Amino acid sequence: MTETHPQQAGEAAVWQTARLVQITPLTPRIKSFVLELAQPFVFRAGQHVDLRLSAPDGYQAMRGYSIASAPSANGRIELAIELMESGEVSPFFHEVVAVGDDIELRGPLGGHFVWGPEDGGPLLLIGGGSGVAPLMAMLRQRRDGKVPVPTVLLLASRTLEDVLYRAELLAMEAEAPGFALRLALSRGAAVRGVDYARRLDTAMLKDVLNLLPETPRHVFICGANGFVNTAADAALAAGLDAARVRTERYGG
Repeated sequence: MTETHPQQAGEAAVWQTARLVQITPLTPRIKSFVLELAQPFVFRAGQHVDLRLSAPDGYQAMRGYSIASAPSANGRIELAIELMESGEVSPFFHEVVAVGDDIELRGPLGGHFVWGPEDGGPLLLIGGGSGVAPLMAMLRQRRDGKVPVPTVLLLASRTLEDVLYRAELLAMEAEAPGFALRLALSRGAAVRGVDYARRLDTAMLKDVLNLLPETPRHVFICGANGFVNTAADAALAAGLDAARVRTERYGG
């Protein structure tokens, strides 16, 4: 099992300025921020960037965020930033920044938690809350490139309202062959009969694995520390090879 830590990766990446061109509320606590890069870069689905805020007195705060957009050459990237009241960076983005502002960033960062069409499948993607962001980059690349890789996303959220990219994912499931979405809602009812009204567990994971035609070649898990621990333990308990599981986590 391999694991990456956004705050520790890619120290040699170059800082640059990016212009904020779009802000879109996605859930009650998460907004999408589209940034236009002064120096466009090529990235792989699953990579992330560091954002840096600088105060007039010289104090700086930095935070890593996964890129949610599919790899492309248009010079723009999308980040999904969840509001953390005790954080130093997310409150600034939710309460202060406006379209047209310049933001410091560096990237792309990370080389283990990545996927491309050449890597094949089947794929099992497991996300918790905003941890679905790097998985969205993979799913969007799969969809846009019409990549016929059998893929399942198991996405855990508190309620249906908290499901990040809900409308897009439901449309993707309806339109993209070979993709299945399952939601695990810990504090809300399962509106769809195929979803779950409980926290992720081993029985759920075994159930989801039956949606794939064969054992997944790649398993990607992203979310908060506790969620990743639970999901990784469930994956191993379900009989998956630890060498196929890659994790990325955030939070203390």
